[in-house]
Amino acid sequence: MENVRRYRALASLCRQQAAYRPLQNWELLGQAEHFEHLAEIELKAHFAACNGHRDEDAAARATREAPVAA
Repeated sequence: MENVRRYRALASLCRQQAAYRPLQNWELLGQAEHFEHLAEIELKAHFAACNGHRDEDAAARATREAPVAA
């Protein structure tokens, strides 16, 4: 989650610089878009890892709680 915060901060800085540098406006906005994309990828990976871990725990619990046929 720390990377998400860093990427979003960099994107914000790029947008701020774009406001003050009209000649580099499009380049800076493109960089901001890139950093936002990286933040989105990090978030998706984080939640996939969290959900995957939860699914594994549920499967393990179900295996332990299943009745054993004698």
